[in-house]
Parts: sequence; C-alpha cells; structure tokens
Amino acid sequence: MNKSIIIALFFVGVLSFDASAQKGNSTGEFGNTLNLGLGIGGYYGYYGNVGGSLPVFNINYELDVAKDFTLAPFITFYSYRNNTYYYQETVIPVGCKGTYYFDRILNAGSKWDFYLAGSLGYSIVKTTWDNGYYRYSGYNDVNPLFLDLHVGTEFHLSNKIGLFLDISSGVSTIGIAFH
Repeated sequence: MNKSIIIALFFVGVLSFDASAQKGNSTGEFGNTLNLGLGIGGYYGYYGNVGGSLPVFNINYELDVAKDFTLAPFITFYSYRNNTYYYQETVIPVGCKGTYYFDRILNAGSKWDFYLAGSLGYSIVKTTWDNGYYRYSGYNDVNPLFLDLHVGTEFHLSNKIGLFLDISSGVSTIGIAFH
C-alpha cells in the first residue's frame, strides 16, 4: 500500500512540475510524446538475480520541461520463472527519465532526434514460490532503487509517428513514438 502511495505522489509531482514548466518553454517539439517500447534487459543487478536477459515492455510519456529537455514518467514490466528455485517473479520498475536532445548541436534534420538520458526509479517486485519450496537465503538481496543511463535516436516517419532505438545500461528498447 505504501509503495502505491509513493508512486502516485511521484507521478502527480512530475505532472504538476511539467504544467508550470511548459508555460516558459516555447519549443514544444520533443514533449507530449507517448513512447511504447519492447526490448531486452540484462538484469544481473538491481532488478533481481535473473542471470540473463529478458523480454521487457516499457511505456513512457515525455513532457517538455526546458529547451531540448524532457521528463518522462515511465512504467516497465517483465516476468520470468526460475526452475532451479521454483518461483515466478514479476517486476514493475516505475520512475522518471530525464532526456536531453542534441538535435540543435548536431544540426540534425527534421527526420532525426538524438539524445542522452538518465532514469531514476523504483522496482516493485512480486515473487510467488511453488508449494513446498522456501525462499533461497541469498535471493534478491538488491536495492529496488536504480539509475539507468541511455543513448538513443528516433526517426520520424511523419509529424505524428516515429521509430526509436534506446540503448541503456538497464533496458534497451526499440519502439514507436506517438507525437
């Protein structure tokens, strides 16, 4: 219950910050974008003791904050089953991604966006053990708070739709962007 309240307050705070920040931002060219991505993640660290890459679904919504800078509240989802210790785990990382666009510096054409970003978030983990099996003593002793670094690009198919590639230290995705 406390996790849900913290997450809700976080998103309300981000959205409130954006509403006041957009009044001073005249660019408006990067924000108000819904990004849907599928990818893989190498979850050796903060998401758990998976020991490999998993398919991941990610959704975020970018909001203009300043010239060439956006904030994007996000939610990610993945689930897996471990047959060695007999459990099913679902992980839902939530947080915010801050992105700086280098289009002006690189003189990128209107079809391309190039960026660097960082994500800060919290992973909600639900683990279900099979009947008769108990929690492994060293299992999932990781901090649920995390920081990811990203580098990415988007190719605009039109003014309303683009395709993106986001390479990250946590979850790398390809996807579609709706402007």
